[in-house]
Amino acid sequence: MTNVIPSLPFISGEHPPVDLATHPSPTHGGQLRQASACFGIPLADWLDLSTGINPCAWPVIAPPASAWVRLPEEDDGLDAAAAAFYGTPFHPLPVAGSQAAIQALPNLRAPCRVGVPQVGYQEHAHAWHRAGHQVITLPDSDPGRALDEIDCLIVINPNNPTGHCWPLATLRDWHHQLAARNGWLIVDEAFMDATPEQSMAADAGRTGLILLRSLGKFFGLAGARVGFLFAEPALQSRLKSLLGPWTLNGPARCIARQALRDTGWQQTTRATLPRDGERLASLLHRHGLTPVGGTALFQWVITPEADRLYRALAQQGILVRHFIAPRSLRLGLPGSASDWERLDMALAAVVQS
Repeated sequence: MTNVIPSLPFISGEHPPVDLATHPSPTHGGQLRQASACFGIPLADWLDLSTGINPCAWPVIAPPASAWVRLPEEDDGLDAAAAAFYGTPFHPLPVAGSQAAIQALPNLRAPCRVGVPQVGYQEHAHAWHRAGHQVITLPDSDPGRALDEIDCLIVINPNNPTGHCWPLATLRDWHHQLAARNGWLIVDEAFMDATPEQSMAADAGRTGLILLRSLGKFFGLAGARVGFLFAEPALQSRLKSLLGPWTLNGPARCIARQALRDTGWQQTTRATLPRDGERLASLLHRHGLTPVGGTALFQWVITPEADRLYRALAQQGILVRHFIAPRSLRLGLPGSASDWERLDMALAAVVQS
């Protein structure tokens, strides 16, 4: 099992489109069954640190029986709960995870030039190229320098896996320039919930600005497949028509609504996650693997030993995210005290070897 994301090369001057023949569908973390088969370790014996999902998820309250036997209804309060949580009066469009919006958005524009980060969540580039757009990879240091060459700019904020977060003033400037010529700024804020003060949610609804949010990371509810899209009303309506009815199942809507309203859990989690992120960074540093970036939910380590360390950890039943360009590892947070100890001991063994 390779468990890698192919990277898109940055080419100065002319920017050729990404070729899907050499850029297949991206892989993702969490492939435990594949790892179990590859390394011969029972599924239950794995410590999965490959996803960046909060291991201490919101404690799900079972939906009422009616949620399973009735069709989902849109006026159940989910939109309002999301708007309140994100701190905006503008109601978002619920989607089946932000991935659903990522795949659908390219179908709402005629073929155009789309800038994507050189290192980042590769589903963005894949979706736009598949829909017939010209995908241009931009340098991580300054994607804004190519605004005159593109019609849409995709920003992952904070970035996955680098953890880099762009200032609001910079994002607003990019949005202003793109919107002035009917362009789009798409900001993927899947990992933003731990740092809401850095979100563009206050700008939600403005022409040419599209925000993506997810309940899978901070809330740890990845299996529920709940996300939200903020865009100008006309664009939200077009996307809603494209996706069709019942984009979220009834139980998922019920769980999401309860989680979004649980302000006590949210406040506690916003206090604990950054400490856990710092703890993970310190643990890695102690073993000679100093992170070059990260968020409250993961840390990113660039090392020429990435291939060996990935396999060595997997042989001990610890799955991490492995990238080949640059050669690096992304590690999510352990959940329990025993998980932290297990990672500490495993790193001591594999780094020393």
